[in-house]
Amino acid sequence: MRIAAAALAFAFFLASGAFAGTTELADPKPSFDNPRRIVIGISDGDAGRLNAVLNNIANIQKFYGADLVKLVVVGYGPGVRALLRDDNPVRARIESFQAIEVEFIACGATLESLKKTEADLIDGVETVANGLPEIVERQLKGWTYLHP
Repeated sequence: MRIAAAALAFAFFLASGAFAGTTELADPKPSFDNPRRIVIGISDGDAGRLNAVLNNIANIQKFYGADLVKLVVVGYGPGVRALLRDDNPVRARIESFQAIEVEFIACGATLESLKKTEADLIDGVETVANGLPEIVERQLKGWTYLHP
């Protein structure tokens, strides 16, 4: 009985979030006019991995709030498959993120190697000549790069 009571007490402790800390925001704090700018690279075509990255995006938006973060996702290599219209297990999730202004960009060089065109992409996905230089240039402009 004591073990059960101790286990129940420990479960309540975990559920309470008492062990969780807070993340202190760096200055300048994000604002509507100066949101955090984050570029996320996706280079993996595995549906499980893609869903994990999309979960990361949802968590980032939840933390900052949609108005205080600008998210851009750049797909290159096998990651471009996540941005294709057909046979795409994460298409609905990508479209839902587009509806809340998360931007998706596909690597044109990868599209070419796959013998795909812009018409093969989910509506609203932009293209650039090459995905990796897009990430580099955004970093040089002050964007934070994540490759979860």
